[in-house]
Amino acid sequence: MELIDGKKFVDKNSFFIEIYGLGYVGFPLAVRLSSSEFKIIGIDVNNERIERLKNNNLMDSELYLKDEFLESRNKNFLELDNKSTKNNISKIGIICVPTPIPTEKITSDIYVKSAVIEFLKTANPGDVIILESSIEVGTTEKIETIIEENGFEVGKNIGLCFCPERIDPANKEWGIENIPRVIYCSDDASYSIAKIIYENVNKGNLLRVSSPKIAEIVKSFENAFRLVNIALVNELAILCDNLEVNVKEVIDAAATKPFGFMPHYPGAGAGGHCIPKDPRFLLESAKKLDLKFNTIEHALEINHFMPKYVSNSIKKEVENLGLGKNILICGLSYKANVEDMRDSPSFKIIEEFHNQGYSVYGYDPYFDEKLSQKYMIENHLEKLHFEIIKKLDDEFLEKISGICIVQHHDIIKEKIKEIYEKSTVPLIYDCQSKLLKNKNSKTKLVYLGN
Repeated sequence: MELIDGKKFVDKNSFFIEIYGLGYVGFPLAVRLSSSEFKIIGIDVNNERIERLKNNNLMDSELYLKDEFLESRNKNFLELDNKSTKNNISKIGIICVPTPIPTEKITSDIYVKSAVIEFLKTANPGDVIILESSIEVGTTEKIETIIEENGFEVGKNIGLCFCPERIDPANKEWGIENIPRVIYCSDDASYSIAKIIYENVNKGNLLRVSSPKIAEIVKSFENAFRLVNIALVNELAILCDNLEVNVKEVIDAAATKPFGFMPHYPGAGAGGHCIPKDPRFLLESAKKLDLKFNTIEHALEINHFMPKYVSNSIKKEVENLGLGKNILICGLSYKANVEDMRDSPSFKIIEEFHNQGYSVYGYDPYFDEKLSQKYMIENHLEKLHFEIIKKLDDEFLEKISGICIVQHHDIIKEKIKEIYEKSTVPLIYDCQSKLLKNKNSKTKLVYLGN
């Protein structure tokens, strides 16, 4: 049987790369590697996504890669498909599929396993698999078992690596090209191959660790660190509300300490794919060992509580001002300047208001009504209990009691400022304390954290 040979992966014409999952991780990776003249086959089981990309139709968050994407497509360095294809030359499979929170009906590794099995259908001795998806501790070892059940020997005639993704959408300072990465490799040849690939991603800035479990824990712990600190400042914000002290001023002042402190700021709750999910992998590992991980468990409880706290705070303001029960939730995505609606606190705030008998409206320039079903699935809802507003015009705004700003998108920054300065609505509740107070406005501006 053919052994893994790093030398044959030096010539870009001697192998190709299959990237499984063309979302927020896989798509930029596919474009970057194809722009470096690797032969890339982007694979995604979502046929609508494949057809969209084949038609060169990019989402807002993908537009910054448009030129490189089109050039790679024109030069045939980037192909798109929904399955693996048989080829006689060597290949590398990079797995970037989503990993759901485990439930009684679904395991977190379900899509990772499916992608690996698809890769193995057309694999040859000497190929390499690189996992980038966030996974539960022990998953890489399970994947090794699957590979060997398919007739391969990991570390001898097929390589297995885990290089957890580190990506922060809309971050202008840290991107795929300059973020260091952690990697586990089953053997030295696979590590050499990974270095060749990631030299064209982040200049090969890889820290090799000794076991897959270490790499798995690193990924989950990184996001647990963020979750715990966000929970900490959110509890501080609640305390500051009651003490009538501005929490942002407290944090900004503390941030002047040049060591031992990293500022985090409060909000309506941490959403998206990583922070609410990845720490649960550590929690699940602890439970399987009959241990507790109280810090993470408590942080998750606080994160779950924040939308209720925000809605209750606004309800009190509405009642005190004698306003009607109608509210606009502004900024529906989980993060500013992205169209990603996954596990967004906005949808949870909407549900709280709906349950309290409010008429709820939603506005987000990134919201796509054609994706409503997708948003429901991503936010664990059977129905969207709000009316989407396409434009923040005065005629509509004069009919509502107030606005809850969950995310401050740059493209609506000036419009929100104008609404406030013109006193178009009686109440604005700013979950991120970014709208500067203006004593000339008749609108009551309330911050989360006073």
